Amino acid sequence: MNTVPSNSPSLLLVDDEPALAQLLKKYLERLGYQVDACTHPEAALDLLDANPGRYALLVTDLTLPGMNGEQLLERSRERAPALRAIIASGYPYEPRAAGVEFLQKPFLPKMLAEAVERMLRS
Repeated sequence: MNTVPSNSPSLLLVDDEPALAQLLKKYLERLGYQVDACTHPEAALDLLDANPGRYALLVTDLTLPGMNGEQLLERSRERAPALRAIIASGYPYEPRAAGVEFLQKPFLPKMLAEAVERMLRS
């Protein structure tokens, strides 16, 4: 797998399980991506408020405290309209918005990497 240059787009990762959020962050960083990980959707929105153009892709769990991943994407796109997303869940899910890919949990790290590459190319 190719590594991406250091000036590559940044990813915003949101998962309410801290261990999983850190594991996925480290994996994606090893591939060369710049990743900010949050365990709460409000923290992700704060990062977007601070720099709306920073992130090319939101990677989020569907089930989060306070709002679901789809609501997080909707609120994120109020700040960054072109933001693409990968929504992951252990439950069946059909994305309703454009620019969204669904990733069924549990997934292999390689499946996440391939989904990220597809979304960044689209």
